[in-house]
Amino acid sequence: MQDLRDAIRALRATPVITVVAILSLALGIGANTAIFSILDTLLLRALPVRAPERLAMVSIGADDTSLTNPIWEQIRARPELFDGAFAFGSARFDLAQGGQTEFVDGIWSSAGMFDALGVRPILGRTFVPDDDRRGGGADGVVAVISYDFWQRRFNGAADTVGRTITIQRVPFAIVGITPPSFFGPAVGRTFDIAVPIGAEPAIRGRDSTLDRRSTWWLTTLVRLKEGQSIEAASGALRGVQPQIREATLPEDWRPQDLESYLKETFQLRPAATGVSGLRARYERPLQTLMVVVGLVLVIACANIANLLLARASARRRELSVRLALGASRLRLARQLLAESLLLSGVGALAGLALAKWGSELLVSQLSTQTSRVFLDLSLDWRVLAFTAAVTIATAILFGVAPAWRAARVAPSEAMTEQSRGVIGEGRTGLRNTLVVVQVALSLVLVVAAGLFVRTFTALADKSLGFDRDPVLIVSVNAQRSEAAPEERSALYERVRQAVAAVPGVASAAASVVSPVSGSSWQYAIEIPDRPDLPEASRGVYVNLVTPDWFKTYGTALIAGRDFNAHDRLGAADVVIVNETMASRLLGTSTPVGRTIRTRGRPGRPARTHEVVGYVRDAVYRSLRDPVPATIYLPLAQQDEIPSSITISLRAGTVAPATLARSVTAAISAVDRNVALTTRPLADQVNAALIQERLLAMLAGFFGALALLLAGVGLYGVTSYAVGRRRTEIGIRMALGAVPRRVLGLVLRRVAILVTLGVIVGTGVSVWASRYVSTLLFGLEPRDPVTLAGAALVLGAIGALAGWVPALRASRIDPARVLREG
Repeated sequence: MQDLRDAIRALRATPVITVVAILSLALGIGANTAIFSILDTLLLRALPVRAPERLAMVSIGADDTSLTNPIWEQIRARPELFDGAFAFGSARFDLAQGGQTEFVDGIWSSAGMFDALGVRPILGRTFVPDDDRRGGGADGVVAVISYDFWQRRFNGAADTVGRTITIQRVPFAIVGITPPSFFGPAVGRTFDIAVPIGAEPAIRGRDSTLDRRSTWWLTTLVRLKEGQSIEAASGALRGVQPQIREATLPEDWRPQDLESYLKETFQLRPAATGVSGLRARYERPLQTLMVVVGLVLVIACANIANLLLARASARRRELSVRLALGASRLRLARQLLAESLLLSGVGALAGLALAKWGSELLVSQLSTQTSRVFLDLSLDWRVLAFTAAVTIATAILFGVAPAWRAARVAPSEAMTEQSRGVIGEGRTGLRNTLVVVQVALSLVLVVAAGLFVRTFTALADKSLGFDRDPVLIVSVNAQRSEAAPEERSALYERVRQAVAAVPGVASAAASVVSPVSGSSWQYAIEIPDRPDLPEASRGVYVNLVTPDWFKTYGTALIAGRDFNAHDRLGAADVVIVNETMASRLLGTSTPVGRTIRTRGRPGRPARTHEVVGYVRDAVYRSLRDPVPATIYLPLAQQDEIPSSITISLRAGTVAPATLARSVTAAISAVDRNVALTTRPLADQVNAALIQERLLAMLAGFFGALALLLAGVGLYGVTSYAVGRRRTEIGIRMALGAVPRRVLGLVLRRVAILVTLGVIVGTGVSVWASRYVSTLLFGLEPRDPVTLAGAALVLGAIGALAGWVPALRASRIDPARVLREG
């Protein structure tokens, strides 16, 4: 306690140093804790369910975790294999009664999911096997809602269980409410409403995929028996694999595809941490950010160590007096370490508050209009242990050097310091080394910031092949429409014409896929005059579009014609290709008039299409991927029209978002049963840049912070050196040295420190750059322009940090200094 009281008094005696140290630590520890808490939640933390270590996920091969419902039903029919099994699928449910959609996050759940996870409702019940029958059980179609949704939608009303909620225009009875700690089996998303898988036909109607043997949409988890290893469970599953495969053979696949289907093996993978689609995407960025914030903390510690070394030098007389009065060197070192621990402790408490706010802010930035990201960021023992370890490590990192220096103070310095009347000089090698380390690590962070900012800029400025700013996209879902599937083509055409007639709309078109939406269609193709086409090249990207689609998006038609009203079912099949398709697969720059044979869904007969148009390349699914070979087919020539489609409109002189209400009204006038979602195309493109934007923003922020800390460190060391050499400088000036030479003397020292730091930092940057290569776009990891730019920035910061002390040194009054000496 005595050490703690002395530490508090000592820190209060130097409030500026104390505040700067605490703020630096709060930022460093807070940033590290924030990133670690996200990494912990996404990669390390087990699901908050019963015995999560006994959960395993079924996959086909090593990577494919999606199964069909017929496969799930075959696994469910063999309960002796495991201690329990369940299937689930992600969904977005529309609660609106008509017109503009009101989406919530949903989950398709088998009846046994909640029991297998050990989740008990706080009100009502969860699903029973009778609920999971096709069309619902004795209580009809039912739903279980989450605690958060219960609070938001029903204000926590006690009579919620038994009420009805409309999902996709179908009334569902609410039978239970889950506890607040349960967010579902998928990490990275939560659910508002759970619906039994057997109720899927009630929602999707004629478009139900429940019995389709080639629609992959369910994830299956099993609970291992007590003492059952994952290898034994995998063997048991593979033992019944032939029967499962034979019973679920897709009816419309080619013989060679069916042969592969029969050979693919089931595997089990540990699933204690749940299922997550975010892990593969954000694991490397999070690891990179952990390194970045770790370097920021090291720079902050070096800065604080320099501050405390200067403070210890100023206290040398005090420490030597205490030694002369009988205090031990261990006692002095222990007190200075106590001060370091106190600084770290206060910084850690402030950092925890910053971490909570910062991690929630980062997660909120990952969400988009169509995809809400949820991560449980509550503190657990791993986060607290990490913060405690960082706190102790930082205290040791910046506290050992001052304590070691204090232990070397001689008792005789009390008299010599008094007689000299100046601060003890001591050696400055350690402080210079710390500054070189700061500059080197700052260069690494500035290089990383430059690479990520330039990556984001390259993607944001990439030529898309279409105009994004004037386009509004409207997702149209016709599942509840009274129009029969064979009438959808005519329905969509009426919708398109209604949108095109809205004042302010320059053109409108329909398509199955909108650019950069994450969705894609692929067909296998054959080129009649190129029988040697490699198997890997037979898959091309496909979009089904109506006339004026290229006009609406501003994609240039190079040759040939656009689709027209004559390109419909029964007419000669036609196709439009992009530049990549023409050059890579057709082997020509003039593809108009050539023919292509396509095979859509497995089992369908091939169709031969004449190329009637040739358009510029345009981004299809991802901004990072090269433009793929793409073909465009007339929507009206398809014999199967999907229940969901996108209407794209090009605004004239107004902002596209302002047309949303009038467009919604026009479509509802055609069919009030269709569900609509509007979104500017620019928002969809921006959503595709979330990862790059966050990396650029965070790396830029921490790079700027590192520059600030390095500048402060350089200023402190230079200012301290000028103070130590005040008498020497005064003598030099008395002997005739001009201010310009004094300026050069001080700045030369700064230049040496910065140059050494830049050399070391460049070497570290070149070595470390290979680890971030997969996160970059449009530039090499060892980009010389970025390295040179970072070095220039560090040089400018060094010159600015050294200029003020150098200017002060050049204005020293020699007479006054000599009198003081």
